[in-house]
Amino acid sequence: MNQKKNGNALALLPIGVFLVIFIGAGVLSRDFYTMPAIVGFLIALMVAFMQNRRVRFADKMTIISKGIGEENIVTMCLIFLAAGAFSGTIKAAGGVESTVNLGLSIMPASIAVMGLFIIGCFISISMGTSVGTITAMAPIGVGIAEKTGISLPVCMGAIVCGAMFGDNLSMISDTTIAAVRTQGCEMKDKFKENFLIVLPAAVITAVIFFFLAGGNAGNMDKDLEYQLIKVVPYLVVLIGALIGINVFVVLIAGTVLAAIVGVGTGAFALGEMFQKMGEGVTSMYDITVISIIVAAIVALVKEYGGIEFILNLIKKNIKGARGGEFGISLLVFLVDCCTANNTVAIVMAGPIAKEISEEFDVSPRRSASLLDIFASVGQGMIPYGAQLLTAASLAGLSPVQIMPYLFYPILMGISAVLFILFRRR
Repeated sequence: MNQKKNGNALALLPIGVFLVIFIGAGVLSRDFYTMPAIVGFLIALMVAFMQNRRVRFADKMTIISKGIGEENIVTMCLIFLAAGAFSGTIKAAGGVESTVNLGLSIMPASIAVMGLFIIGCFISISMGTSVGTITAMAPIGVGIAEKTGISLPVCMGAIVCGAMFGDNLSMISDTTIAAVRTQGCEMKDKFKENFLIVLPAAVITAVIFFFLAGGNAGNMDKDLEYQLIKVVPYLVVLIGALIGINVFVVLIAGTVLAAIVGVGTGAFALGEMFQKMGEGVTSMYDITVISIIVAAIVALVKEYGGIEFILNLIKKNIKGARGGEFGISLLVFLVDCCTANNTVAIVMAGPIAKEISEEFDVSPRRSASLLDIFASVGQGMIPYGAQLLTAASLAGLSPVQIMPYLFYPILMGISAVLFILFRRR
């Protein structure tokens, strides 16, 4: 079933079909709700099934079953469901509104969006998961948009940007661990190299959000009543994330506390408690199913030689140390765009990047940094990645509506390119 060593460009067709259908339908109709993402992905999966008739249908089913059962996919889906239970319960208990009102009573609305970005940075760097950060903060972003009149896509963009900051830098992030292990360097060395590259991007992003949202907060709702007891479940989730407790433990603890607070304050009856949890879990069904379909598509694309094609194409066109660094960066970026999973992209591109770094004298810590940075650049921008799909699902938006406000991934990429071009060797 394996493809030839040089790969197969046509294997990438399903991804191209999805992008054309999903984005094209939105552009032509001027409404990005015209084409539901799940329909676009199902069409792409159908295209993938029709390709490569040398592989039997039964074998294709085996391939996608293994792809769907991959550890990262299963973990991500479980996080979605746990986050849904927490979101549904805390919202019904009045925790979201109280948390938003408390935050806005402390800080002026003009810095609320910048605050979302900065808090997202701290949570994600401590939690080590961008999806977990987005699921925890998305309801707060929605509440701030409603209270201040600031555009909801702007608020969600700030949250996604903050989430990608930690996904790239966190010591416990699976992307960081994968980058360090594949390149054979120390975690602390990679962090130092990485931090210097992305810091300017983070600072500029914070400034952009300050000026972008500061003048749009004129519709501030003056009714900012809150109950501190209703904020406690959120504090437990956020503090637990900051000190590095497992994301599942944090979300389950937050859900239990939210249920207790909801019943204790009379927000809902004891008999309604599980119903509220269930409604939250149900709200995450779409993103969970989409993640499963994307994993199936990626498994077939990989089997047909699409990823191998990209790996070999990049490797053949590299010259010099600077070219080696650009090659590593482009390599992992393209693989991420095809796999929609930055950890998987790093694991797949890592061995080739190691060969490139040794052949063109690129230090392991620099190679690891570039792998992690450009995987995060791709993951933070693609409309079919878990991060944007999660943010859009929780906010009731289309991923494309959030994309214009993804300043941090773009600036992170620009900063890294400038670093490659002008840093002394």
